[in-house]
Amino acid sequence: MARIDLQDLGHRYPGGGDSWALRPMTMTWNDGGAYALLGPSGCGKTTLLNIISGLIAPTRGKVSFDGRDVTALPPEARNIAQVFQFPVVYDTMTVFDNLAFPLRNRGWDQARLRQRVEEVAEILELQADLGRRARSLSADQKQKISLGRGLVRPDVAAVLFDEPLTVIDPHLKWLLRRKLKQIHQQLKLSLLYVTHDQTEALTFADHVVVMSQGEIVQIGTPEQLFETPAHRFVGHFIGSPGMNFLACEWSAGAATIAGVRVETSSSQSPPAGAALSIGVRPEYLELASTAGPNTIPARIAAVRDQGIQKMVQLEVGSTLAWAKLRNATAALPSDTTFARLPPARCALYADERRVP
Repeated sequence: MARIDLQDLGHRYPGGGDSWALRPMTMTWNDGGAYALLGPSGCGKTTLLNIISGLIAPTRGKVSFDGRDVTALPPEARNIAQVFQFPVVYDTMTVFDNLAFPLRNRGWDQARLRQRVEEVAEILELQADLGRRARSLSADQKQKISLGRGLVRPDVAAVLFDEPLTVIDPHLKWLLRRKLKQIHQQLKLSLLYVTHDQTEALTFADHVVVMSQGEIVQIGTPEQLFETPAHRFVGHFIGSPGMNFLACEWSAGAATIAGVRVETSSSQSPPAGAALSIGVRPEYLELASTAGPNTIPARIAAVRDQGIQKMVQLEVGSTLAWAKLRNATAALPSDTTFARLPPARCALYADERRVP
């Protein structure tokens, strides 16, 4: 296991001109941490993972493992394990031999090798399959073997996962995510997990690194990303549906929407000339039938009954917003409706960034 430091790290691909595939960044991945790199396709997360593993040499900056500069070292000299989207197994080998392969390459004696393979097989619930050839197994079982090959070496600096559950059935994805969480708690390995799926990231990782257009826009716990998005992209990307953003103006030291003063959790004033909006999660946007503090005129545009809750779409001026109502049996207000923004649950954003 290792602490991984990225210092002024950035990357441009040949032929890409001056555009950064990975904008220069400095950050630290703590020893034994479980991290997820989360973002849409093309945001730079796989590029970052491949730089850490040594598959790509960065345009600038350096990568250090426990203070040792490994930027120029090939993958095999970095003592890492990598698990890819599609299972990488030797079909003609048994499950045991697949798991044992990395240890045999390092000259482990047979008794110690067998003990370690059986330990990992027990963790992954593969004990009954150790004698079977890999070609006869399902996709999720083969991916378990790939995971096992990454975990079987106890001395790895880190295990890197590049969207490892892409080809797995949705129900089995949940089971494997839970298994990975248990493995991390049991073995205390340094794990880096790349995904575009927020559910995978938020249920697996202790800290999530959210990326957009080659830039890290926020690093935080799942709770921090949901409750206090530092960037509008995070608010939009995390949650289903994502955060509502209502355009506002700044007048007499306060945000206003349609002439109504709206208090928020932000205590500082925004920079002059910035494009302003107020962000509030659908879970916290409230409906009211009368005007009041932090309450703005709205109109119900659509209602989706989801059994235990109702999703109500509101027209707030020229903006559409969602309210998630937990009490599905409650009567909705009439066409004359107001939307209430609880001050502690909403924040001011200026040019995409949250105002402290």
